[in-house]
Amino acid sequence: MRRNSKLKSQTAISRRQLLQTGGVTSLGLTLPQLLRADNGRGRGTKKSAKATSCIFIHQYGGLSQLDSWDMKPDAPREIRGPYRSIETATPGFRVCELMPKLAGLSEQYAVIRSMTHDMSQHDRANSMLLAGRSKPAVDDPAFGAIVTKLSPSTASIPPHVWLQKFGGGSAPPDHTYLTGGHLGMAYAPMLIGTKHDDNPAAKDFRVRAFDTNENVPLERLERRWQLSQELQTLSNTGKTAEFHSLDLYQQQSFDLLHSRDAKIAFDVNRETPSLRDRYGRNPLGQNLLLARRLVESGVRLVNVVAWTGLAAGEQFVSIETWDMHGNADVGIFENGWNGLPFALPRTDQAVAALLSDLSDRGLLDSTLVVLVGEFGRTPIISQGAKRIGRDHWPQCYSAMVAGGGIQGGVVYGESNDRAAYVKSNPVSLEDFTATLFTAMQINPASRLSPDGFTIPASPGSPITALL
Repeated sequence: MRRNSKLKSQTAISRRQLLQTGGVTSLGLTLPQLLRADNGRGRGTKKSAKATSCIFIHQYGGLSQLDSWDMKPDAPREIRGPYRSIETATPGFRVCELMPKLAGLSEQYAVIRSMTHDMSQHDRANSMLLAGRSKPAVDDPAFGAIVTKLSPSTASIPPHVWLQKFGGGSAPPDHTYLTGGHLGMAYAPMLIGTKHDDNPAAKDFRVRAFDTNENVPLERLERRWQLSQELQTLSNTGKTAEFHSLDLYQQQSFDLLHSRDAKIAFDVNRETPSLRDRYGRNPLGQNLLLARRLVESGVRLVNVVAWTGLAAGEQFVSIETWDMHGNADVGIFENGWNGLPFALPRTDQAVAALLSDLSDRGLLDSTLVVLVGEFGRTPIISQGAKRIGRDHWPQCYSAMVAGGGIQGGVVYGESNDRAAYVKSNPVSLEDFTATLFTAMQINPASRLSPDGFTIPASPGSPITALL
């Protein structure tokens, strides 16, 4: 296929041309509270960008690019692995045989094969991905918090929801994604799924965040709220920004307790059994179905950790599904929770069902879908502590983006013959995140600091060829 190093120009390029060039609390509440934010919707974004919501899927641990989006069938076996590549609906674009459903939907998404950075440590690399910065500050807000700040929702439902908490020794610090960073807790996500068995695939799952303390009836909460408001009017403390933030923070929670729409949105049992089967009866499948319900109800940003569950007879070890270097007693090519034959088909089913479901409901044009890990895997297969696998590799890896404003049937960037290093059009975390902001009609240059002059949402440049 022909290559062209100028894909990042402003010139309009067809999807086929791109494929050819790129190789293809005090009130007794238990609800997390979120604030309605200042409206900082971006200026100067492209008219073709239409997304108002985003479902951001984290392949926690790092998916192997060589066994998914960027296969090298002509490389030696110790590099290419055991799987063959298959055709997609887009001529010239091939993916792993374990992804047949996504292969058939290739005109709905774009793949970036040239993601790159230099951090091979899980927690730090995840913090970088969350902030969209190669060198994030300790208090940098995550992508979701920034979206919540700059693109507020008016729906009676949390604007930002996180499904399945990071777990294991490789997890980033909680403050990098469960707070709003320097923006404040008002922009933190509502967390659903603090433990591995707390997800919609579990038989007894329900969202307990809407429960109040059984010893504090709603009428008493209302009286407490009124008293809180009266105290604020009598106190100088109530005039501070921090106290004002807490006030709104609690108000949102109080409103949610009365919101029937929010309770319905979080009730995945309202979906038909056949649709639930279509997504897959595993944590990722059911969390993505719940994510679709949430964006349909007005949630701006849903983060989903792509834990695909356990194989029959397995005991829980970790939700780090994609950390496949043979250290968890399952080899990368073995059919267990930490192996590609188990995890990748379930992801293929769930993500394909999400894209199709969003499209059928007329929501794909307004919903950005992101599928990416914190890095990729080494080109050469090696012996891990217990089984064979691929180790951490941030120098070159892949990401999938779909939905509002993103051209489908496109492959951007190119790796070398071993998918080890970027050959053309490298994509930094800054540029990747700026592209996501632009697709969501948020100007990456929007300022997040109180003075309005410093701290842009992203210092990167959008990849205009994808938009």
